[in-house]
Amino acid sequence: MSSMALFNLAMRQNEWLSQRQSVIAGNIANANTPNFKARDIEKFDAVMDGMSSLTATNSVHFTSSGLQPGRAATIPGKSGEVLQSGNNVSLEEEFLKTGAVMKQFTLNNQVVKAFNRMLFAAAKA
Repeated sequence: MSSMALFNLAMRQNEWLSQRQSVIAGNIANANTPNFKARDIEKFDAVMDGMSSLTATNSVHFTSSGLQPGRAATIPGKSGEVLQSGNNVSLEEEFLKTGAVMKQFTLNNQVVKAFNRMLFAAAKA
């Protein structure tokens, strides 16, 4: 894997994490809205499975559509029991999701920083 591919993958995951955090924030903001259903976006693995990292060298090759910010498909969440108002948002579950997003973002950034330090160390030698 080339260094640029690693940085590109990290950028795409950060975009996905940002989109997921926005959806989770919307769930939390609508926790008291009648008939609101909790939502989530498809998993990062599923998003990446639909993308090709290969370059098309012939017109008959498949092309990658790319991850487009703001275009993540939302899927119904499976969180919480349905309240009398028809709302199924569980604040506890949404806060757990927020913590998981923050943990993934931090890990992603630590990997990028470590790889960046290795590139600089190799360039100095």
